[in-house]
Amino acid sequence: MGKSADYTKYDDELYQVALLKNNEIAPGVYVLSLPRLHDFKAGQVVKIGLPEGEPPRMYSICSGEKEDELKILFNVKGGGWLTPRLAKLQPGDSILVSEPMGDFTGDDKPAWWVASGTGIAPFYSMFKSGLGSNKTVVHGGRYLQNFYFEDEFMPEMKDQYVRCCSQEKGGDVYHGRLTHFLEDQDNLPKDQKFYLCGSPEMVVETRDLLIRKGIPYGNIVAEIYF
Repeated sequence: MGKSADYTKYDDELYQVALLKNNEIAPGVYVLSLPRLHDFKAGQVVKIGLPEGEPPRMYSICSGEKEDELKILFNVKGGGWLTPRLAKLQPGDSILVSEPMGDFTGDDKPAWWVASGTGIAPFYSMFKSGLGSNKTVVHGGRYLQNFYFEDEFMPEMKDQYVRCCSQEKGGDVYHGRLTHFLEDQDNLPKDQKFYLCGSPEMVVETRDLLIRKGIPYGNIVAEIYF
């Protein structure tokens, strides 16, 4: 896909574009929609920033490889500089975006996608890119409102889509942390990859748990959200 005309080069690595949409999908959680300037692989990241202020931060792309818009999922961090300002952006406002980068990318082989909170973003991109048919998704959140895109995952993935809620109970949601769910599994497949995306604490704890349960270190692929 070629570059859109609706951009200017900001510096050596950033482009300035006009925001298309800013949707709050849960309290304090937003999806930004930007003009898509480059091709990308599902799971990759871009740097996002504003023309004024602090350096840009990396965010996973949250849209399919064939979609016309590039989308970013984020939650507002208390005391942060960037995310409170991103949450206030209106369509037409200027935002900075880099070219896609990173090798946290999926393929069509069977695998487990393990995410906490907004760490579901790269897996949603993979799902929207047609890679979900032989995957198991384990998504952890504190509250029932934290299972972003569940209305799309559930009909297609059915029992292979597992929600783990630590603070609330509801329906067929597993009550407990995602690490507790994984600990309860007796026969995790040792020949499949486990992709982990979330906070440093979750990634480290889950990686150590999987290794204890016999998953080879080389089959664990991690992306950390700060």
